[in-house]
Amino acid sequence: MSSTGTADTVRDTLAHERGRLFALLGRLLVAAPDAGLIAALRGLRGDRTALGEAYGAVATAAGTADPVSVEREFHDLFIGLGRGELLPFASYYLTGFLHERPLAELRGDMLRLGLERAAGVAEPEDHIASECEVYAGLLSGSFEGGTAEAEAFFGKHLRPWAGRFFADLERAEAARFYRAVGMLGRVAVEIEQAALGLPG
Repeated sequence: MSSTGTADTVRDTLAHERGRLFALLGRLLVAAPDAGLIAALRGLRGDRTALGEAYGAVATAAGTADPVSVEREFHDLFIGLGRGELLPFASYYLTGFLHERPLAELRGDMLRLGLERAAGVAEPEDHIASECEVYAGLLSGSFEGGTAEAEAFFGKHLRPWAGRFFADLERAEAARFYRAVGMLGRVAVEIEQAALGLPG
């Protein structure tokens, strides 16, 4: 195999792993994890890297979590009686209001990519879970567009606000299990920002 072929294989593998990470974040932010997912998260293994430490923190948090308490925590964080502690929408983070220009721009890009909101989903598309899922799909190849489209999507739709959201989640008063999810998301965004800032 040529060095070019090896580099392409490594790049594809890394994109796939990045996609898996953002798919996990999307899943954890669209709804509270069930017992099966909590059990799977307990099996995550960390290491001494920033990402490894974040995975380790999620595994530790999952070790003391149960579906009922995590469901209550999810409700307090993102739903609440009038609203949750956090509003996980790009429009809110970037303009202070919901349903603003970031949502319109995202909808335009999703239309161009042939993507639309799933049936039965009430939240606007600029919800953090939705944006993580789109990014994951572009990275993994589940959605057409490739790595270049994925990186453009991250730069335009996640980079401006996702790091702040995850940092807020990490510090949220109601967060217990989700404090570790905030850490994982913050580190993931920081790694993406650093990687995309490097020359090609």
